[in-house]
Amino acid sequence: QVELVESGGGLVQAGGSLRLSCAASGRTFSTYSMGWFRQAPGKEREFVAAISWNSGNTYYADSVKGRFTISRDNAKNTVYLQMNSLKPEDTAVYYCAARTGRGIATMAVGYDYWGQGTQVTVSS
Repeated sequence: QVELVESGGGLVQAGGSLRLSCAASGRTFSTYSMGWFRQAPGKEREFVAAISWNSGNTYYADSVKGRFTISRDNAKNTVYLQMNSLKPEDTAVYYCAARTGRGIATMAVGYDYWGQGTQVTVSS
């Protein structure tokens, strides 16, 4: 069982930056692949980024590639999402998720545990 708690969301102007954090409970964090998803009002949850258990592999949605960076610190049981050059269309609730196994996944159904989400609002 893994509990995930996101933080770092907020209101930022277009072009600004935010860093989201996701703290995980439990001793087995390093065995999970992690992902970030987002959901805007009236839209389905969509994949943002994923990272393998040892940071060896990362993958990004085309809409955030070159602007967002996913990373993790297994010693701190934490995964991060650095978001730069934010756009109004990045406004959403951002969720982190944990996946049993070492391979990354881009589909929400591939993840076993979810955080409660943190709101990111980008003003124009």
